[in-house]
Amino acid sequence: MSLLREVLAELLGMVAADAHLSAAALTVVGASAAVIDLAGAAPWLGGGLLALGCPAVLVASVWRGARRALRAAR
Repeated sequence: MSLLREVLAELLGMVAADAHLSAAALTVVGASAAVIDLAGAAPWLGGGLLALGCPAVLVASVWRGARRALRAAR
């Protein structure tokens, strides 16, 4: 039971460490689901939103982290 608790604590720590990345990823997934379910779009359109949105969120997160590191180095 201790191992499970440690694993869950690590997963929660990863999500909490970069809250912006987590929120943006959830937003992309939610928008994709909304496009398919609420707007009645074709599933390939929602998949395309995921395929383009997730890498865009990742690039934005890396960019934000790099800018933060450069500011800290000055």
